[in-house]
Amino acid sequence: MSLTRRAIAVAAAAAAALALAGAPALAADIPPADTVVTSPNVSHVLNIPKPAPIAGTINTDIAFQGDYAYVGNYGGFSIYDIRNPKKAKAVSSVVCPGSQMDVSVYGNLLFGAVDSPRSDDSCNSTGLPATEERSWEGVRIFDISDKANPRYIKSVETDCGSHTLTLVPGKGRDRDRNVYVYVSSYLPSATFPDCRPPHDKISIIKVPLKDPASASVAATPVVFPDGGNETQPGLLLPTSGCHDITVYAEKDIAAGACMGDGVLFDISDRMNPVITARTTDPNFAFWHSATFNNDATKVVFTDELGGGGAATCNATVGPNRGADAIYDIVDGEFVFKSYFKIPRYQADTENCVAHNGSLIPVKGKDIMVQAWYMGGLSVWDFTDSANPREIGYFERGPRSDGSGGGIWSAYYYNGYIYAADFNEGFDIVQIKDPLTDGAKGVRMDHLNVQTQESYGRGRH
Repeated sequence: MSLTRRAIAVAAAAAAALALAGAPALAADIPPADTVVTSPNVSHVLNIPKPAPIAGTINTDIAFQGDYAYVGNYGGFSIYDIRNPKKAKAVSSVVCPGSQMDVSVYGNLLFGAVDSPRSDDSCNSTGLPATEERSWEGVRIFDISDKANPRYIKSVETDCGSHTLTLVPGKGRDRDRNVYVYVSSYLPSATFPDCRPPHDKISIIKVPLKDPASASVAATPVVFPDGGNETQPGLLLPTSGCHDITVYAEKDIAAGACMGDGVLFDISDRMNPVITARTTDPNFAFWHSATFNNDATKVVFTDELGGGGAATCNATVGPNRGADAIYDIVDGEFVFKSYFKIPRYQADTENCVAHNGSLIPVKGKDIMVQAWYMGGLSVWDFTDSANPREIGYFERGPRSDGSGGGIWSAYYYNGYIYAADFNEGFDIVQIKDPLTDGAKGVRMDHLNVQTQESYGRGRH
């Protein structure tokens, strides 16, 4: 979640969750401060500190294309050369502030989500109250053909900004002509001129590939015409849009993590996604993100209990809150199977909750790597939906200064796991285990995690 203008509302809603985090973890389970610990099958390959231009702001999401990784940051983004993961290095950094800089890449284009009101759409903008009509939020588009010198080419303003974004390729002949961007945003207010309730919609940006500078909002479909889950006790925030959408374009479906609701979309009409299934969960405080398995017969939803700022990986909160929920898809409907949460208790100074992850492409298995903020990253198997289990991990002990942070996103790409840490920078990790070794034969030439493709499919 964004830690900017939404932080005030989220902090108030999260107070109850913070109060739950009072039981101390067992001291023997907590690594020494600032110390890296791993399971025996996991090794820490490399850490690259944040480049100087954006060292003072936090890392967020990651996208991949060819031999490069693109790491979002509240201050902009950085490009890393990962041709040799053991000697990976930063190529360039673009200073362009505006949280939370969720990033995706397509061809020579990089898209960055901006969910904090700015004085204008430029990279020299400053923060501005959302109550001012001239404030800007939305999506910035960069030309990344020259990795050493990315070029800002276009912005598109969207209602309530862009907390996250999801690239959706066109269908048929349209695939070579346009790419679409599903923009997720939420938390409207009657005092925000560009973000008034009800806000039960998403924004869809159409990007002509031959003329990306003409990109514009082409549709704003209302996905909750009758309103979403707004009254369930324990919700962090009532549904007023979606937090994140993951599309499986080749199957014309998408899964939405929509604050108080988990939903399945039919996206056969790219401009008019329609909810076909919907579920809620009394244990979920905030539906944060979604991941299909490769066969699209399951969805893993994450619950960001406490908005990412609470110490929820302890005995008091327990295994079923701030966790993943695994659903099988049966006859087009969600069937709940189980929860998964890391089995290692964290200290009370460590913010920890389910966050961003991706599949590890082992054919015939359902295996993920996932970030847990200060809980590090976990590799886990959900092939048996009712009995998921962790098979490897990487984490750091509590920060010696008592502050929080941790790993925002952890994704598998061509043999290695890449993780964006708030403070520590860019981590490269490797797992060697019989359960994951099958992924070595699967090579990808790009990865935008919220734009899923079946293993080995697709090039752009």
